[in-house]
Amino acid sequence: MNRPSPPDPAVVQHVFQLISGYIVSAALGAVVRLGVPDQLGAGPTSAADLARAVGADEDALFRAMRALAMAGVFAETAPRTFALTPAGELLRGDVPFSARDMALFLPDDFHFRIYAEMLQAIQTGKAVGEKVVGMPLFEYLQKNPDLSARFNNAMTNFSASVAPAALAAYDFGGINVLVDVAGGHGMVLGSIVQRYPGMRGILFDIDHVVAGAGPTLDALGVRDRVETKAGDFFTGVPAGGDAYIMKHIIHDWDDERSGAILRHIRAALEGKPNGRLILLESVVKPGNEPDLSKLIDLEMLLLPGGKERTEAEFAALFSANGFELTRVVPTESPLSVIEAKVR
Repeated sequence: MNRPSPPDPAVVQHVFQLISGYIVSAALGAVVRLGVPDQLGAGPTSAADLARAVGADEDALFRAMRALAMAGVFAETAPRTFALTPAGELLRGDVPFSARDMALFLPDDFHFRIYAEMLQAIQTGKAVGEKVVGMPLFEYLQKNPDLSARFNNAMTNFSASVAPAALAAYDFGGINVLVDVAGGHGMVLGSIVQRYPGMRGILFDIDHVVAGAGPTLDALGVRDRVETKAGDFFTGVPAGGDAYIMKHIIHDWDDERSGAILRHIRAALEGKPNGRLILLESVVKPGNEPDLSKLIDLEMLLLPGGKERTEAEFAALFSANGFELTRVVPTESPLSVIEAKVR
């Protein structure tokens, strides 16, 4: 009887990397929270010096960094001495387009609690976030300031890279008043208004979020041209815009709840035949093509119950709620500019 041949060692390594991926994510979140990438900004540093600087156990820190070096975050340039790789550079807090705040948010204890319920989400097709925290997620954020700060900082961090890419790819000209629905601290809206001096903006979000928008709008020099308004987009959106923009909002919700938001915007654009709806969202690529949106889609499944969509799915969602998809403009970021007009 022939014995089966052992599997290719490379395949075994690949499978175990997938199985243990959460370990790498947890280690990454921990060293970023300690500020290790920032400490390495001056150049290669020993694990002993790093441990003293960040208040960690030397051997434990070395072991975490050794694993992350295998994952391409650090490079061990001499025994127990590490330097940043290009990926590690992006985890510093003082570099352009830093991913530090996202690295503090996604691999946090909150997410690990949520992802422990993946099986239930796949079996039922239902979000599990509310089950885990005992209340609607956005209510939970409001009641947990530290988590809320990590979330808002991560979204602002992401917007800082998305906004320039959208501005480079899409012409926002001809818009007099741009309303950013659920616009957070205003990074996207402020960046657009900054580029177009004749434009005014309305930043709309729940009260405790827009209350924190001042520093971002001040830094962009647009506070005098951006009005902030608080409210709930499920009950209405501010009137007065001739274009409405949302970044990574529609993906939070299923078609029914997304449709409710879109219908409020459609009502606000009544009588404006050139009214525009602009979404900054991922557009899921077909087949096996690598695509960040296919991972974020699982985040949406587990937490708020939303989804990432294909171009055809966006077209159908718009058509059902008074809009017509006019074009999808890819950008040099994970998000595309998705434009629709009043139908």
